[in-house]
This record gives sequence, C-alpha cells and structure tokens, in this order.
Amino acid sequence: MRNALAALLLAALPLMPAAAWQPDRPLRVVAGFAAGGTGDLTARIIAEMAGAALGQNAVVENRTGANGVIAAEAVARSGTDGLTVLQCPMGTMTITPNLPGQRLPLDVTTELVPVANLALSTYGLVAARDRFADVAAMLAEARAKPGALSFASAGTGSAQHLAGELLKRLAKIDLVHIPYRGAAPAIVDMLGGRVDILITNLGDVAGQIREGSLRLLAVGDETGHPNFSAPPLSASVPGFTIAGWFAACAPRTMPREAVEAWAGAIRAGLERPDWRKRLLDNGLTPMFEGPETLAARMERDRAQFRDLIQGAGIRAE
Repeated sequence: MRNALAALLLAALPLMPAAAWQPDRPLRVVAGFAAGGTGDLTARIIAEMAGAALGQNAVVENRTGANGVIAAEAVARSGTDGLTVLQCPMGTMTITPNLPGQRLPLDVTTELVPVANLALSTYGLVAARDRFADVAAMLAEARAKPGALSFASAGTGSAQHLAGELLKRLAKIDLVHIPYRGAAPAIVDMLGGRVDILITNLGDVAGQIREGSLRLLAVGDETGHPNFSAPPLSASVPGFTIAGWFAACAPRTMPREAVEAWAGAIRAGLERPDWRKRLLDNGLTPMFEGPETLAARMERDRAQFRDLIQGAGIRAE
C-alpha cells in the first residue's frame, strides 16, 4: 500500500524540463557491480547523459558487494543535494527485498525512489552450440530424463535463478539449479559441457552468440531484441515472460526538481543515436520510462518475483 501510494504521488507530478534545477558541483552515479559488466556500462552512460545535459562533470563510483545493496545504502544516505543517483538494476530493487533469511541495512522500496529507466534487458535462453537444436529438443530431453538437465545462474536468488524456476514451473520439468558467482563463470562451464542451459540478459552472452559458441534458443519476452533473432520462449512455454531493466534511482530525500532534472537528462540522452547504439550493441533496448512508469514496473516485478521465491522456497545464502 505504501509503495502504491508513492507511485500515485509520483504520477501526479509531471516531468519538468531539466533546466528547473541545475547542480553546482560534480555529479555521481554509484554502481553496485564491478567495472566491465552491464551494470557498469549503464552507469557510465547515465553519467555521460547527466553531464551533457546538466553542465557538470559526472563520475561513476563502483561500490561492489551484497548484490548491489552496499551501493544502494550509500546512495540512500547521500543527502539532499541532488548530486548522487544509483544505477539500480532489477535484482537489487525487486528481488533482494523479497529474499527471506537476509538482513538488509535499508529498505530499498521506501528509501530509494525511481528516477528513470534507461533500457530494457532482453533475456535469452542459451546453450552450448551443439547441445540443443531448439527449445523443443531441450524440453523433450528434460521430460524424458527428469532431474538430468541443469540450469546455471549468477547465484541463488538472482534473476537467472528465478527465470529457471519460472521455466520449471510453467513447462512442468525438473531441472537442477547450479549457482555460480556471476554469469561469467556460468558461461564458461556451459561452454565446457558442465551445465546445460542458462537464461540471462543478452548483454552477458552477446559476444558468444555472435561468434557462434553459444546458441540462442529463445528470448524471454514477446518484444525481443532487434539485433538477435529468436522466438519468444512463451511460444513453447505459454505464460513465460521475463525482462530486465537498468535504471537510475535516487535517495528519497532528493528534491523533486533534481529527480526531474536527472530524468530529463536520460530522456534527452536516449534521443541521441550514439548512446542508443551503445545500448543496442550490448544487448539492451533503449527505453525511457519516467518516475511513475518505472515505479509501476518495479511493483509488478516485485509481485512476480515474490511469488516465485515463495513457491520455490528460495532463501538467501
């Protein structure tokens, strides 16, 4: 109820031009993951967009650990000057708050507010090049040999883990979950034949798909991605849909005018072909969503993941 009310209040306040608020010092975008990954890439694009639109230098600060919670806490406690935002990925904002058995130093659902979405992240079901010809072959083997096939994830409670649990539930198949410390080692083991499938955002596997070492069997939602051709997984597993996103969030103490300015900078940046191309080349689809639309997306995703976590009995490790 509290989050729904917040979304309604945000919806009542239209986005104003970025010029309504101007920073007088350098800007900061905090990312909860190491340099080189998709989270870091999107943080740097947000920083470049903000710097260009708001006339200040913008830096990226990587504060890794605890699935993005360390970075989230730093931003939540950053004060009221409007200079700091969080590169907030879907997992930190919608999955982490729902995982039983963990102690969090903050409530991301109330201590951070949505600013703007930058891009959607298409998820893909991938396997080693010679493992399965298509989704039908994978499902047929899974049904013929219950418990024999495995799916990888970037860790227990990750978006990849929940995507695999959703596939198990809807397809009525038994797969063994193999958690890794991130997507990169999972991909290595899949290429080595030690795990069968992975459902992850295309940015994690775009290079391997292009070079042919991984086969993209299906995408996780009906929209897909313009640079990758594959049927939606829902064509074989009705009801399956999952898509990620990369956005900016702010401390709840940030003035509304500053929230509007950051959102306006991202909206303006997404009109530039060079930034759009960088996102597309990394498996992301440019997609601006303002504070109220992003708040509604977060609520839908929290509900979906809460149901999956409870149904699969997942707990934080």
